[in-house]
Amino acid sequence: MPKVFNTAAICIPQEHYMVNLDSRVREIKKLVDAGKYFTINRARQYGKTTTLRALYRNLMKDYYVVSLDFQTFGSAEFETESRFANSFADSILEEFEREYREFPKKMEESLENLRRKISERPLNENFTLRSLFGYLSDLCASADKPIVIMIDEVDSASNNQVFLDFLAQLRAQYIDRDIQPAFKSVILAGVYDIKNLKRKLRPEEDHKYNSPWNIAAEFTVDMSFSKEEIAGMLDEYEKDYHTGMDVELLAGLIREYTSGYPFLVSRICQLLDEEISVKKEYGGKKSAWTKKGFLEAVRILLSEKNMLFESLREKLESYPELNSMLYSLLFTGKAIVYNYYETSINIATMFGFVKNENGVLAVSNRIFETWLYNLYLSS
Repeated sequence: MPKVFNTAAICIPQEHYMVNLDSRVREIKKLVDAGKYFTINRARQYGKTTTLRALYRNLMKDYYVVSLDFQTFGSAEFETESRFANSFADSILEEFEREYREFPKKMEESLENLRRKISERPLNENFTLRSLFGYLSDLCASADKPIVIMIDEVDSASNNQVFLDFLAQLRAQYIDRDIQPAFKSVILAGVYDIKNLKRKLRPEEDHKYNSPWNIAAEFTVDMSFSKEEIAGMLDEYEKDYHTGMDVELLAGLIREYTSGYPFLVSRICQLLDEEISVKKEYGGKKSAWTKKGFLEAVRILLSEKNMLFESLREKLESYPELNSMLYSLLFTGKAIVYNYYETSINIATMFGFVKNENGVLAVSNRIFETWLYNLYLSS
C-alpha cells in the first residue's frame, strides 16, 4: 500500500511521508546521555508524540526505555494515591513484558517483587507513591543497563493532586540519584512545561504550584521543519509519483507560509495530494504540485474546520488576555517587546501563536496570521 501524508495521531515511517527526524533525535539523545530531566513542551499538533516514538527506537540500543502516555490513564486511576501507584506500576511491567524478553536474574526478581505487590487483593491502600518509588529504585539498581522513562501527555491530569504528588516524588528520586538508584533520564512531553503547570490550576489551588518541579533542563531543540527537511519529504513523494514538481520552490513556499509548523506542513501536502489533484481544473498530481495548487491548498486550509484551529479558538475563548493581546498585535500596528514573563505573551508562546522575532513579538507563521485576521474581521 502506498504511503500517504498524515495529520492524525502519530506518523509511522513505513506508512506515511514524513520529515527525517534523525538529526533531531540525535540532539535529544545528548540530553538523555547526560542524564537530564527535561520536558518536550510544544503546541498542539507539533509532532511531539512522533518524535518521542523515534527517540524511543533510538534509545533502545543503549537503555531500557519505559514509554507511557497519561492519556491512557482514566480519571479513576487518579482518585487515590494507591490506585495511581498500582496503575503506574502495572504500566511499567507491561512495557517491560512487551518490549523485552530476557532479564538478568536480579532484575527479574525486582520485576517479580513489583508484580506480586500490585497483584495483592484487595487493593493495598498502603501501596503509596513512596512505596512505588522504592520498588522503582530497586528495579533501577538491578538493571544491567540504565532505565529511561518518558511520559507523553504528562499535563493531561495536571489539575489533580495525585498527579502533582507524583511529580514531586519523581523529582525527589531524580535529585537523590547520586545516593540511591534512579532513572537515568526523565522525559516529559506535553503542551504545558512543568514550569507552566500553574496555567492549569484553578486560582484556589495556587498553593499546589511551587518550586519542587523547577529542575527541568532547558529544551532548546528546534521541533519545526526546515526548508531542507520539507524538501527531503517531497523528494520521497516525487520518487513515487514523478510529478515533475519544483521541489525547491514548493519546499520554500511551504516553509514560508508555515514556518515549519509540523501539522500545517503535512496538511498542505495532504490537501495537494488528496484534494487538489482530483479537482477537475487540475486533472492530476502534476498540475496540483505547483505554486497555483499550493495557493489553492492554503485557501482550503484556512477555510476548513480542523483540530488545530479548533484548539486555537478554544484557547482564545479560555484566555481573554491572550485574545486581547493578539488583537492588539494585529490591528494597532504597535510593536510589542517580547517578554516571556508577561502573562499573555507566555501563554501565546506556549500555545504556539507567537514567536520572538529579534526581541519583538510576532505571529508564529503566515497561516496563523491570516487565520487570526479572518477570525477577528468576521466577528
